[in-house]
Order: sequence, then C-alpha cells, then structure tokens
Amino acid sequence: MLNQAETTADLSDQHSLKRHLKARHIRLMALGSTIGVGLFLGSGTAISQAGPSILLGYLLSGIIAFIVLRALGEMAVYNPVAGSFAQYAHDYVGPLTGYLVGWGYWFYWVIVGVAEVTAVGIYMGLWFPDVPQWIWAVGSLILMGGLNFIAVRLFGEFEFWFALIKVIAIITMISIGFGVIFFGLGNNGVAIGISNLWAHGGFFPTGLDGFLLSLQMAIFAYVGIEMIGLSAGETENPEKTIPIAIDSLIVRILVFYGGALFVILSIYPWNEVGQVGSPFVAMFEKLGLREAAGIVNFVVITAALSSCNAGIFSGGRLLYGLSINSYAPSIMKKISRTGVPFIAILTTVSISSIGAFLNYYVPDEAFLLITSAVTFIGLMVWIAILFTQLMFRKKINTEVAVSLKYKSFLYPYGSWLALSAIAFILVLLAIQEQTRVGVYVGVPIVLVLIIVFYLVGLHRRDKHLGERK
Repeated sequence: MLNQAETTADLSDQHSLKRHLKARHIRLMALGSTIGVGLFLGSGTAISQAGPSILLGYLLSGIIAFIVLRALGEMAVYNPVAGSFAQYAHDYVGPLTGYLVGWGYWFYWVIVGVAEVTAVGIYMGLWFPDVPQWIWAVGSLILMGGLNFIAVRLFGEFEFWFALIKVIAIITMISIGFGVIFFGLGNNGVAIGISNLWAHGGFFPTGLDGFLLSLQMAIFAYVGIEMIGLSAGETENPEKTIPIAIDSLIVRILVFYGGALFVILSIYPWNEVGQVGSPFVAMFEKLGLREAAGIVNFVVITAALSSCNAGIFSGGRLLYGLSINSYAPSIMKKISRTGVPFIAILTTVSISSIGAFLNYYVPDEAFLLITSAVTFIGLMVWIAILFTQLMFRKKINTEVAVSLKYKSFLYPYGSWLALSAIAFILVLLAIQEQTRVGVYVGVPIVLVLIIVFYLVGLHRRDKHLGERK
C-alpha cells in the first residue's frame, strides 16, 4: 500500500506542464507585455510631468528593463523551470528569498489583474456609461480565467492576437504621424515638422525635477515584461526562443515607445496632451478623426485584457512553483490533463475577484491605488532578479560561466547599474504623495510574508539548504 508521500507524489505527477508555447507566442507575448496601459493611457500623465523629455525617460527605463530581462534570461536558458526567478532565488540566494519573491510576485499579478480589469471597466464606460464599472471588471476576470483553465496553447493564441492588435494600432499611428510631420498629411500638404519638441519651454520644460518625477510612470510601462521567464518551462526550445524574445526588446522600445511618443509630441504641444486623457486619442482628434477615439478605446481594452490574461497565467505558475518547494499547499501542484495547474489558477482568479470589487466601493480611486501598488512590488521583484543573477554567477564555477549559452548584459556592471537606478526610482515613489500608497501596500505584504515564514516553521524545513549547496 502506498504511503501518504507516495500518494501525493502520484497525484502531483499524474500530469505535467506542457511545452506548447511556440516561438511566435513568446515573441508576441514579449512584445505585448511592453505595450499596455502604461503607453496608451499612462504616457499622458508622464508627458504632463516631463514634457518632451519623457522620450529620454522611456528610453532610460527601457534600458533598465532590458538589463533585468537579460539577467533573467541568463538563468532561464541555463535552467528553464516552472517558477522561474522565484525558483532561482530559492536555489541561489536562499529559501526565504525564494519564498518572498514567489509570494510577492503572486500578489503582484493578483493586483495587476485587478488593475487591468479596473481599466476595462473605465474604458467600457465610454460605450456603456449606464453600466456599473464593477460589472465589467468582474466579468473580464471570469472570462480571462476561463481561457486559462483550458490549455496553455489557448493562452498563447489569445496573447498572440491581443498583442498583434496593439502592434498594428501602434504601427498605423506612427505611419500616419510621420505622414503629418514630414508630408503634411491632413494639413493641406503643409508639413508640421518637429518644432513642438522644443517650442513650448524647451526639451526639459518642467526642469530636472519634473523629468525625475516622471520616471516612475515610465518604468511602470515596462513592469511585467519579466513574465517571459515564467513561460520558459512551457516553451518549445527555450534555448533559442527566450534569447530571441529578449534581445528584440530594445528594438521594440525604440520603435514602439520612442516612435509613438515622438509622433505625439511632434504633432501635439506637450502642455495640451496631458489634459485630454489618452494622448493617442488626442492626436487623432487633432487630425479631425474623432471616430478614432472608439478604435483606440477598443485597442486599450484588448491591452488591458491581455495583461489580465498574463496575470492569471503567471499567478497560476507561481503558485505551482511555490507548492513544489512546499511554500504553498500541495494541492496547488495538481495539473489537469491538458497541462494546466487548474487549482492554482482558480485560487488566483478567486483572490483577484475580491480585489475587483474595489470598483464597487471606490470606482474613482481604484485605478490609482492599484497601479501604485503594482509599480512598487514589481520593482522589488526586479531587484530580486538582479541580485539572484549576481548570486547565481557566484555559485557556478568559472568553466560553467564561460560556457553559458546566453549571458546577462555587461556583467556585473550592468546589473549593479540597474540595481542603483531601480533603488532611486523606489525613493521617488516613496516621496511622491500620489504614489506613496505603493509603499503602504507593498511593505506590509512583505512583513506579513516574513512573519508567516517563521511562524509556520518554513525556515526549519530548509535550514540545511546552504550546506547541501
């Protein structure tokens, strides 16, 4: 007769995660994760804070994101496992760090899911102003959760098409914008030029202070790209697919963020963009294309649903990885016949649905409160990824380090530079009254997790981990 441990192992291993995410899925997931609400809506706030200099802010933030991804990619290609950087933190730093990263990032994606469905509720209000915001929020969460229950291939397909819609929208806008700037399209053949980049107070119209304060909004646009690492355990040929997805990020940053914002700021005076909501809508309306507002609204809704979809995917895989290390209930290890950690996904959706009801109680404040918390927790995860990669290099021998098939960017200087920049942005978050709520949410979550870790005795379970390594 099987003992309890053997029975549990049998239940856990009856099915396994499937490597059904193809190269095109990963490329578009990487692209889609960098194009979302942070660009379509958040860029308006950033422009009002920094003016045209926000172009530099998005570029610098993108470089930081690129360094983080390369650090993660180095470990993901070397060891593509479920749980990704939470598992790496456990293995190369210590049990407490792996536990905190895993649970902290799970909370992050739960909050992201709430933030994105909140955005859906706001955007749907343009078409259905009489329908309560919370109905759209909860409905979107249930829809995306249902997709994640079926199979990872279906998740990949939806992310592919969601991302493709955003890509086509951005390319169309940039193309029309260049036509206006250089050929006078829609302006009786008179080219507008790029004088708006400096004609209203210079390139840094709000000074260095305004530029620095806008960095937290710029970095928010990139937080979430690290989910590429979570897909490594379900990716076909991760040694080839993951590096291609990561290395193309810098091109995407230049083309999509740089190109889109360059067009908007060249056509529209910066001091007017921040007053009209989405800068994308503002640009089309300036060209007399008011009907484009509905199109942009549709694109932003797909962007929000995409992030919600990714959040449920990531949350489920994180709980699955935590359960493998006994940091979450063992029931989370159960895999469906289609290779989906269905209990972990159900738990993620259920907790997110509770948060979604913020839209019922505080619909006006919900989005600001949630996005501030998302940025703080996301940046803490970035710090953990960079530090884990530095420890990873110390744990492996020189021969293995030289033979790594994919390496971090400018090791170790790139990692330390990114760590310093992220710490600086966290300070900016803490000193701004409107974003300080992220600290109020993030710090208590970390403290509670630490208390639970020691209270239930998880620290004793792996007390000899260091000796074994």
